[in-house]
Amino acid sequence: MNLAIFRKITYLSFITYLFAFLSCKNQPAEKYDVVVYGGTSAGVIAAYTAKVQGKSVLLIEPTSHLGGLTTGGLGQTDIGNKYAITGLSRDFYRRVGAHYGKLEQWTFEPHAAKDIFLEYLEKAGVKVVYNKQLIAVDKQGTTIRQITVKGATLDDADSGTEETISAKVFIDATYEGDLLAKAGVSYTVGREANSQYGENWNGVQLMDKHQFPEGVDPYVEKGNPASGLLWGVSDESLAPTGSGDKKVQAYNFRLCLTDSVENQVPITRPIDYDSTNFELLLRYIEVKKPHELNWALMHIQPMPRRKTDINNSGPFSTDFVGENFNYPDANYEERKKIIEEHKLYTQSLLYFLGNDIRVPKHLRNEMQKWGYPKDEYMDSDNFSPQLYVREARRMVGEYVMTEKHCIGEEKVDDGIGMAAYTMDSHNTQRLVVDGMAKNEGDVQQGTPNPFPVSYRSIIPKKEECINLLVPVCLSASHIAFGSIRMEPVFMVLGQSAGLAAAMAIDGNANVHDVDVVAMQKSLSENPLSNGSTSEILIDN
Repeated sequence: MNLAIFRKITYLSFITYLFAFLSCKNQPAEKYDVVVYGGTSAGVIAAYTAKVQGKSVLLIEPTSHLGGLTTGGLGQTDIGNKYAITGLSRDFYRRVGAHYGKLEQWTFEPHAAKDIFLEYLEKAGVKVVYNKQLIAVDKQGTTIRQITVKGATLDDADSGTEETISAKVFIDATYEGDLLAKAGVSYTVGREANSQYGENWNGVQLMDKHQFPEGVDPYVEKGNPASGLLWGVSDESLAPTGSGDKKVQAYNFRLCLTDSVENQVPITRPIDYDSTNFELLLRYIEVKKPHELNWALMHIQPMPRRKTDINNSGPFSTDFVGENFNYPDANYEERKKIIEEHKLYTQSLLYFLGNDIRVPKHLRNEMQKWGYPKDEYMDSDNFSPQLYVREARRMVGEYVMTEKHCIGEEKVDDGIGMAAYTMDSHNTQRLVVDGMAKNEGDVQQGTPNPFPVSYRSIIPKKEECINLLVPVCLSASHIAFGSIRMEPVFMVLGQSAGLAAAMAIDGNANVHDVDVVAMQKSLSENPLSNGSTSEILIDN
């Protein structure tokens, strides 16, 4: 080929590539009325609500998993008083009931919950995109103009392309509060001191729930502190009761297992399994001498069709105590590592209980009856991809919900949903106290009556952002969040956020100027607000 012709072709190819590249980079942002970031239960309901209100809506999920914990294994619904659950949240549990041939049902299989969420989104015509991680927030003054997301995955944070998306109102429905953080909205992580809001059950608490019995030795060589601490025991000292810190209550996986041999994938030895991590568990078993797994080592709740929702129970169980402190502010790649560590811990625990000869035979025999269900989580090796992020960032917004609201000492008049569950915190750390292993952080204090959650607790301070709603990482103290943080309540608050977004757009106002009285009236007129049945899904 003539050299001059070759150079001309090369030059033209370069110009063509450059033009395409610049055109791509300069493409205008996709525009929507409402963008919901986070496909949790709250995110699904918020997106559906805004779409039903006639708005253009985009729901963005940073992973491939839709529905958060509701589809992630938490089939034993924590509700407190179910009559406090109204609107679309109650409708969801009616649809679960219809799936199983009942009026309503609060226990369910993961795939059943996912199918119902997909039905909401498909019937309303909500656009959903997956594996789009938040990279940046473009904020002018107090207004979020657009966000930049990247088509990455948890397996490869650098993969994919970037795109910008603009909206009139944004909703952060993640468990982590990623959008609010990148938008420069105030937030906190950990536990406030009791003195900050005049509370009794916040901060450091050494309680007897899910606690080691007396006499469980924490040292490598029993009775010898110089030998070092067993795996999982912190060398920190116990701080004064009620003092604050940045530590986060433990995470776990809500385990969907089955005893159906026909539908069972065996629990096998994980790669990187290390049985020495469970020496403290053996010492607990030695002292406790449990007759069965349930309650002493895990809480096994039966779900439909011979499945389970297994939660933490006892001092050494499925909670990976003390291993999540960096999670709330971690980037996606760092979180991936933490999630994988939790998965390894959990799968190792199950394998250990079923196979280590030091575990009493009756417990091994019981554990060996269980396996992973073949018909759940088929795209993630039959194990839930959703870590139970009980608490991460919490916004410090226009109004902070506290323990006083939970126990009825204070009451708001701008309530947009009711909470009713116990003020609940799982253990936060595992320490040595008086020469014995002890867990710290577990609190379970009742709430006498359902209490309203303030609209102001789901909006940022006005001077920080005027077009953002936060129904999950809402503005609440650690211990108040422990009561509010239940999936049915998140759905209620998600519906309220979706409605508020639509009302703000209709009124050409910011979220702080929404008529809350009109909003409350609209919510109360919802056909399911009083628990009655109604077909409220729409055809697009």
